[in-house]
Amino acid sequence: MSNTSLQTPGMGIESFFNARGIAIVGASNDINKIGGRPVHLLSKYGYDGAIYPVNPGRSQVQGLPAYPSLKELPGVPELAVLAVSSEHTLAALEECAAVGVRAVVVLSAGFAEKDDAGAALQERLTTLARENGIRLLGPNCLGVVNVVDRVIGSFTIVLEENMPLPGNVGIVSQSGNVGSFLMQNVSRRGLGVSRFMATGNEADVDVADGIAALAQDDVTQIILCCMETCRDAGRLTEALDMARRQGKPVIVLKIGSTDVGQAAAASHTGALAGSDSVIDAVFRRHGVVRVHSIEALLDMGQSASLLGTARLPKGPRVTLVAASGGFGIMMADAATKAGLALPALSETTRARIQEAVPMAGTHNPVDASAQMSSDPAILFKMLSALLEEPNTDATLLFLSLSLYNRRLRGIYMDALKQIREAHPDKLLMVVSEGPSDAVAEVNALGIPVFGTIDAAASGIDGLVRLSRVAELSAPPVYDGPIEPVDPAVFRNEAEAKKALSQLGIPVLEEKIATSCEQAVELARGMGLPVVLKIISPDITHKTEAGGVALDLASEQAVRDAYAQMLESARAYAPSAQIDGVLVTPMAKPGMELIMGVSKDPVFGPVVMVGTGGVFAEILQDVAVQVAPVSFDEARSMIRSLKLYPILDGARGKPKADVDAVAQALVVLSEFACRHEETVAEIDINPVLVYPQGAGIIALDTLMVPAQSQR
Repeated sequence: MSNTSLQTPGMGIESFFNARGIAIVGASNDINKIGGRPVHLLSKYGYDGAIYPVNPGRSQVQGLPAYPSLKELPGVPELAVLAVSSEHTLAALEECAAVGVRAVVVLSAGFAEKDDAGAALQERLTTLARENGIRLLGPNCLGVVNVVDRVIGSFTIVLEENMPLPGNVGIVSQSGNVGSFLMQNVSRRGLGVSRFMATGNEADVDVADGIAALAQDDVTQIILCCMETCRDAGRLTEALDMARRQGKPVIVLKIGSTDVGQAAAASHTGALAGSDSVIDAVFRRHGVVRVHSIEALLDMGQSASLLGTARLPKGPRVTLVAASGGFGIMMADAATKAGLALPALSETTRARIQEAVPMAGTHNPVDASAQMSSDPAILFKMLSALLEEPNTDATLLFLSLSLYNRRLRGIYMDALKQIREAHPDKLLMVVSEGPSDAVAEVNALGIPVFGTIDAAASGIDGLVRLSRVAELSAPPVYDGPIEPVDPAVFRNEAEAKKALSQLGIPVLEEKIATSCEQAVELARGMGLPVVLKIISPDITHKTEAGGVALDLASEQAVRDAYAQMLESARAYAPSAQIDGVLVTPMAKPGMELIMGVSKDPVFGPVVMVGTGGVFAEILQDVAVQVAPVSFDEARSMIRSLKLYPILDGARGKPKADVDAVAQALVVLSEFACRHEETVAEIDINPVLVYPQGAGIIALDTLMVPAQSQR
């Protein structure tokens, strides 16, 4: 069961960031203790509201009047920070409710992360908070910091020596230590932090609340998030949409993965549509850029902050320039792997490069040779030519270790300053590992710096995706009835195919034979060659059981295959119930896809398409999206496959009927939503795809019931 609040994400969170009056329950005179640090930090950094230390054993704490209980305070604090042991937390929260506190941070540990007793105590805290309209952050969390307004409900060591620079970067993290690391390093990079929130165990306030609050915060313009798990799909996507509507980039480091039981899945679909792929799809749909390291999170955050929405690259075309051909090749490799395009430079640009640096190679990547660093005027002239090239969206300059050299640093800085003055709207980025003060100087010009070639390539790709967030359409929503499916669809392949046919997904004519002679008679009526398949509710993978015979071109072949099939099936699964043998015409060849539905434990029905056939799980060429999907989304899923160039007519082959595949995905996704309570998985493999206009055929189908229906 989800522990998150049923409220709209972000409601009531302003009390954490803008509290008028803060009580610290369990306040300590020792500034090194958890109960002492919030008091110390609030005083040190000049919080302008009332600070109420609560400690029944002291009349003063750190020079401030202390109170024996919340009931004895001269005013009602908007925020209470609980720094008492877990066994005293419930009583402290009851007192918060009694005096009317609206927001509570529980710093202490010893709850659901510890054991069952701790989980039960956490549940009592959650219930009490909701019954009294309190927003509860934690427990087992590092709390909140409003850097701009000096509101502190945290004991993070990041604030021990100084407050981070105030600015427009908001941070929300389930992990307090990761969030603190981000806050410190954002500041070290010369950027400013607006708000910080660490959600811990998420008994009530979760990452979605944090994202939503930052999306609605006037100071925050960029949201960095470290997420371990999503507890409520609807709340998360609603929060992400809030940020998208406000034009605020959301960059997420998603760590860990959820085991959805692929090993126990009965279908290819269940094995292929893992939860990490699903979270990727959700992020793409809602305009989130996902990164896979904390360094990439910082790089992306810094670049987005420096560029703002106006200067993001409008497309993936990038011009590369280095003083070395070898480094240029490495840049080209990394850019290509990241999905960027290296356009050919115009003749005008090439001539201008040659004029500035006669020894330069003028193709993309540009080998500018060491001459480019001999004079700021030469570098300015060459970079001006590249930035004014009409067939590019960004220019990436590789500086290697040049900024460590005092002479070269002076030349590059002079040229870069001139470039920014002459071309304020053009996008120039730099690859350099340091030194840190030189990197900060380049960043101060509004020029993003990446530490490595690979980081720059993936970073530019992420910036391109951020630039396209505004173009995203609202995702489709299923608002129809939730109905049980006819239980017969789980019986065997024939019944499952009937359901597909009713959706408009084409299947072949087929009939079930219960004797050898009946199979021959049916084959004769359909016209040879035919295919035989074992039909059993107990045999999921027919090929492994010897339960499929293809291209049977004679009546004797049908007789032999029928007998062999029954013998193999009984040897494979002696207790299996055999309903008969399916007789169907042999389909003409086509491209093989797999298509299906699985049930994600958080996001619900998920539709999938990929390269099909017996090697589907080995090739792992799949695309997934949360159901329902629109026709355009379905086409995008198909285009993302490695197989797509073949479907699109590679090497002179006819284009495949991609639209028919997309339409099948749409209706399949709607079916999954309508029957989400009774259908766990649908596996259609293979789906044969024919040339444009000729449609598709679903050859083999399996439907798996939800657990309650088994």
